[in-house]
Amino acid sequence: MRNRLNFTAPLSAAILALATTATHAAPTAYLIDPTHTFPSFEADHLGISIWRGKLNKSSGRVLYDKATGTGTVEVSTELASIDFGMDALATWARGKDFFDVKKHPRAVFKGTLQNPVNGVPTQLVGELTMRGVTRPLTLTVHALKCIPHPMLKRDYCGADASGSFNRDDFGLSAGKDYGFKMTVDLRIQVEAVAEK
Repeated sequence: MRNRLNFTAPLSAAILALATTATHAAPTAYLIDPTHTFPSFEADHLGISIWRGKLNKSSGRVLYDKATGTGTVEVSTELASIDFGMDALATWARGKDFFDVKKHPRAVFKGTLQNPVNGVPTQLVGELTMRGVTRPLTLTVHALKCIPHPMLKRDYCGADASGSFNRDDFGLSAGKDYGFKMTVDLRIQVEAVAEK
């Protein structure tokens, strides 16, 4: 009886370990879908109105563990793709007095998905790099959902997140002397498909 118990306990532990491993599958890697990902922003204009725009070209990768609601995100946005709906303003923003895209073509955000509620992350904590300057940035994740892509037959996830930063921290202080507020509200809707 004692030998039987000694044999059964390790066997049970091994089965339990295998079951735990099976339920905690490895995180899935996703590529950001550039045709469905357009970061947008709101910025003050002279303290009297809000200007809105978007960035038309982004790429990146997400590593997401659905079991734990955690993972990592890296998004790179082409600053030359800025779109205010006013060509003259977009052309100026690309120039040396603002983004200076010839020297600093991209804004890059790297962060981790954190604080899951019911298995879904509620924060994206990381750093934004722009014009050679890196500053901390935390985004609130308002929604994140994954479905089987109807045509690609792979996992497909979409999310919506928002946050704010001070553009003056990145050397983007144009208009400050005229009373422009430096806070920029950022909104990111992103879709990503599982890698093959």
